[in-house]
Parts: sequence; structure tokens; C-alpha cells
Amino acid sequence: MMRTLRRITILLVFLLLPSLSHAAVLCVRDFGAAGDGKTIDTPAINKAIDAAAAKGGGTVLVPAGDYLSVSIHLKSNVALHLMQGATIVGASEKDGHPYDDPEPNPSGEKEYQDFGHSHWHNSLIWGENLENISIVGPGKIYGKGMSRSSKQPRGGGNKAIALKLCRNVQINDITIRKGGHFGILATGVDNLTIDDVKMDTDRDGMDIDACRNVRISNCSINSPWDDGICLKSTYALGEARPCENVTITNCQVSGYDEGTFLDGTFKREEKQKYSHKTTTGRLKFGTESNGGFKNITISNCIFAYSRGLALETVDGGLLEDVMISNLTMRDIVNAPIYIRLGARMRGPADAKIGALRRVTLSNIVIHNAPAEQGVLIAGIPDHPIEDLRLENIRIDFAGGGDAKMASTRPTDHVKDYPEPANHGPTPAYGFFVRYVNGLEMSNIKLSYAKDDARPPLVVENVNGADFESIKAQHRSDVPVFILRDVEGFRARRVDGVAETEKDRVDQAKL
Repeated sequence: MMRTLRRITILLVFLLLPSLSHAAVLCVRDFGAAGDGKTIDTPAINKAIDAAAAKGGGTVLVPAGDYLSVSIHLKSNVALHLMQGATIVGASEKDGHPYDDPEPNPSGEKEYQDFGHSHWHNSLIWGENLENISIVGPGKIYGKGMSRSSKQPRGGGNKAIALKLCRNVQINDITIRKGGHFGILATGVDNLTIDDVKMDTDRDGMDIDACRNVRISNCSINSPWDDGICLKSTYALGEARPCENVTITNCQVSGYDEGTFLDGTFKREEKQKYSHKTTTGRLKFGTESNGGFKNITISNCIFAYSRGLALETVDGGLLEDVMISNLTMRDIVNAPIYIRLGARMRGPADAKIGALRRVTLSNIVIHNAPAEQGVLIAGIPDHPIEDLRLENIRIDFAGGGDAKMASTRPTDHVKDYPEPANHGPTPAYGFFVRYVNGLEMSNIKLSYAKDDARPPLVVENVNGADFESIKAQHRSDVPVFILRDVEGFRARRVDGVAETEKDRVDQAKL
């Protein structure tokens, strides 16, 4: 009801705007756009945007129709409004319709991040150094002729929307189908609001890179071959700038077969063709993490048939002051929660290893987590994760782990790309934790569908491990805990374990 009222209000404002001398409402058809799906309408759309900007700002209306286009240039103080039934269709360079060339970027040439992260102009809709801009629906963007590759062919486009160093930006109520390498790439954007966006795409859904004051809400992102909602902090701007002051709420991420989210069939039939032969579609911080992540909340989000939640800092940035609550996950294909501090250090040579600290996860329900991996929390030697709290978590695992899996000892992979699959199977079906200072876990319930030879919890190289109110299914011949090199261990109200408090445990099974 509130959203309907908002759209009615917006429409009334549009009707009133022509009477205001300082505003403009311009229709792309008045500038020659055909909207027939055959004519390249880019010149007409860009002329309308230029005309609105020349009047000091305004709204460019795209009425119902299919507008075949290449690079559209946003301008400050201009709203691009895709009306009901309107679709901007990305043309193909193979048909002789080139997109703007990728602009020079010295930082990108150093390969501190992928080519796709380092350029913005080779996109369907782009803006740089702008303010007060918006892209609003309820129309669609369909990247039909765009590439999903990071390094697209010459003249091609590989991002649906790309923004660099802009401020006061709104992207609301649109649908993106097949967004290319990135459906939305926002780099160095301040005061960014993304609301009620639906996306069914062939690589990353939205990448929010080195941005500040970001609000993402009410979005549904289906991205089977890459991440759904991804916070990053690359070196693409030539500095290690953090991604900070971010809220993500009331969103869904998934990995159904591409195109079947928007058509409502939600298929899981297509053979997996991306990394590690599993669907992706997750919510992630990283991998690129030069500037780090600060002051972030995530709440009321759903994961469906996807990889799990991933928090990663491996390129020298700080990941700190993060609160994540009220998540549900079903049919997760790898570690349902992955928290990783590493030292890949893809960045300037003088960068120091980062830190991951003051993170709280609470009120999480996960059903049908995979057999191979439990929750995976891993710092590295001499650089532990700090002050991590996990509370009110319920996880049902597929189970089925055998004695070989129980005997595994994952290596540290200090300098490797951070991906749960790289660690291999976990020796705990529930939680595998290594290199943490200050771990608190309370009100945790773990179970499995098939008999499992692994313990619920394996804890190694942890200083300050506090467990309270833990219920974990396990075989009678399998312990609840395996502990190695743990200091300050305390267990209270853990089913099957007597109340325990030890200053140090070199190795024990409880």
C-alpha cells in the first residue's frame, strides 16, 4: 500500500513539474527514439538527457517500448524514468553497435582488481563525477547483447549500470535481466540508495565498491554464476578506500537457473558452469578488500539455493563493526557461513595484513546446509579474527560425513583466493573454527539428516572460547568438541558436556 501511494505521488509530481520553470520533463520519443527494438535509440536518449541537464535538471521519460541501445550517458540532476512496459535493451557489438571504450585507469593497469572493476564507460548506462541522479522504474533493463566476461570484446559492453565517484544516487523499482559482468557497479559512490530492484543475471548482481552511506533494501537478486549482493573495496580509485556505513535489509539472494527467477519457474536443471561446479548467488564482503569494510548492518535477508554468507578481508583492509541478524537460508551449496581473514595481498607492496574484528551474527536459521562443509571461520597464524559473537543460530545439515572427512586437517591457505571450496571438507559437520581471539557462541542448535561421523565443533588455535546453551546432534561414539591449542575455554549448558572451564587445552575431545 505504501509503495503504491509512493508511485502515485511520483506520478502526480511528474504531472505538476511542467508548470515549474526550473524543472523539465522530457520524453525520449520527442528526440527521435523509436522504441521498436530494431533502431539504435542511444542518440535520442542521450539528447534527451543532455537537454534536461541544460535546463538545470529534470526527468527523462522512457515510455513503453523496446529501446535498443549502447552507452547511455547520465548527467547531474537528471532522473531516467523507465515507465511501465519500457525496456532498454543492450545491443551487441557484433551487429556493429559499439559501446564506449573502457577509459584509461592507471590503477586498473596494475591488476590490483579485475579489468571489469577498473573501467566504467564500457557499460549500457554509466555516469562519472555526477550528483543528484536517479534511475527509476518500474521499467526494465535487458542486457541482451552485452558480455558477461570481465574482459569483453573490443567495442562490447559488460555492465548494465556503472557509476564512479558520484553522490546522491537513487536506483529504485527497476528490473535488470542479464546484466553482464555486473548488473550494478558502484565505485566511490556516496549517499547511494538502491530499493526494490529485481535482478536475474548472468554474473554479479550488484557490486558496491568503496562506497559510503549506502542503503540497499527490498531487492531480489538471482545470480547463479556469481555473487548476488557484494560489497568490495578495490584499489580501482588509486587508493585503499573503505566501503562503510552500509545497511542491507529485506533482500533475497538466490542461484536458480538464469532467467527462471523472473519467469517464476525457479528451475535448478542447468548444469553448473561456473567455479567449483556449484551455483553462487550469495551475499558477500570481498574478495577485493584493499580498503576494508566498516560500520555495516545486514538484516531480514533470505538465501535460497545459493552459496552462503561470506565475510572476507584478504588484501589488507579492516573488516570491523558489523552486525548481521535475522537471516534464513535454504539449500545452501557450500559453507553456510564463511568468515575469512587472509593474506592474499593483491595490492600495493607496502600494504599490511588487515584485521577482522567486532562482528556479531544473530538470529539465523539454515535448512539443508551441505554435507561437505560446516560453518568455516578461519584467521591465519599471527593474525587471528577478533571479538566474534554468534548467537541464536539453528542449522540443519544434510549430513553423511564419513571417517575420512572427520580426519581431515584443512591447511591455512594464507595467500590463496578466499573461497570455502579451497579449504576442502571440514572435519566438523557444524563449526570449524581456527585462529580467533575472543569467540562467543550461545544458543546454537545443530542437527543432520544423515548419520555423520564428524563432531559438531572443531576449535583450533583460539584464545578465549566461550560456549553456552549448545545443542548438537552427534553419534554416541563421536565427541561434541575437538579442541586443539585453545586457551580460556569455557562450556556451560552444552548438551553432553559437563560444565567446563580450562585455562588451556592442548588437545582434547569432550
